[in-house]
Amino acid sequence: MNTTAQATISLVVADDHAVVRSGLRLLLDAEPDFEVLDEAGDVDGARRKLAEHRPDVLVLDLNMPGEPTLPALDGLAAVSPDTRVVVLTMFNEPVFAREALRAGAAAFVLKHAADADLVKAVRIAAGGGRYVQPELAGDVLLAEESSSRGGGSLTPREQEVLALLAMGHTNGEVAEQLCISVRTAETHRANIHTKLGVSGRSDLVRYALEQGLIGRA
Repeated sequence: MNTTAQATISLVVADDHAVVRSGLRLLLDAEPDFEVLDEAGDVDGARRKLAEHRPDVLVLDLNMPGEPTLPALDGLAAVSPDTRVVVLTMFNEPVFAREALRAGAAAFVLKHAADADLVKAVRIAAGGGRYVQPELAGDVLLAEESSSRGGGSLTPREQEVLALLAMGHTNGEVAEQLCISVRTAETHRANIHTKLGVSGRSDLVRYALEQGLIGRA
């Protein structure tokens, strides 16, 4: 990576929506020291573009079809070790920021604030620093603290969701009981599966029993 004052920061942008990629490219290319080298629409495409270009920064959507993004971060880093990853997502829960940073991302930016914060995040990441969306930064620290208490790395809310799922409740029933949207319940469920490395309800039940979670919800 070039470290001179006039160094150009090379980028690859990965997002499954072509319109979003175009907008991000316009935003980033407007910076005189940024150069977007290529685009990708999924994790596999991002991996290939990293191998081809070895950019300074990869701007990576957290939710793309196909291969899950978070578990793929280690593999992406192996392809281009010097590339810094800036995660860009609509998921505004601090647990996602925490897990992304733990998995090797250098920055975490929400899509709704991309115009204001993405350029800053890219510069900080390229310079070797870390960046978290300001509105999430404090909650990320709280999430780190909560992960050290029961339930492995699950947050208290995820433990509640897990308990209900283990007792046989559907996503809709979980959402109703916890006063959250069905989409949020689905997001929690997906995150629980990813964190625990399980795929079926029997594994969730076993884990909930081992952790003494059933009966709390």
